[in-house]
Amino acid sequence: MKKKTLFMLLIGLVVLIGGASILYNTFAGGDSADNAQSEVEKSLVPDFVVYDIDGKEVKLSDFKGKPVVVNFWASWCGPCKSEMPDFDEKAKELEGKVQFLMINVTDGSQETVESASQFIKGEGYTFPVFYDTAMNASSTYGATSLPMTFFIDAEGYGIARAVGAIDSATLQQGIDMILE
Repeated sequence: MKKKTLFMLLIGLVVLIGGASILYNTFAGGDSADNAQSEVEKSLVPDFVVYDIDGKEVKLSDFKGKPVVVNFWASWCGPCKSEMPDFDEKAKELEGKVQFLMINVTDGSQETVESASQFIKGEGYTFPVFYDTAMNASSTYGATSLPMTFFIDAEGYGIARAVGAIDSATLQQGIDMILE
């Protein structure tokens, strides 16, 4: 009887892990290990509130009428750091055509406005940085894995997202999709 019970528990555990994996990949938009970019169903994206370095409130809706790249990051995140040079280069190249919102996930303990600001200044990045001190944007967009990038067209429709670090070619692919 013990062997049968143990066998049934083992089968149940395998089914549970398999089901959880399928659900994760479905809701995460693909296998984040290969940094797959996936199209999202075209729908208006929800608004959120973040803050600039001076504490002034900034909303996503402030940029309606312009294509937007939203990137969630933290200074302690290695994959976030690896993609930042490409984001900085594209933000400079496309200034006035595409709005970049580099949103620091500012939890107040592991990441603060001060630590994030020092990192940006130390690296010499010039893209616009905003701080999610109330965790409004992160929770609205389900940014539980960093980095995470959303590509939003000028009409406010979510066109694509990427979970995990992306390279320059993938960043350009997402930008091309929102400029069409």
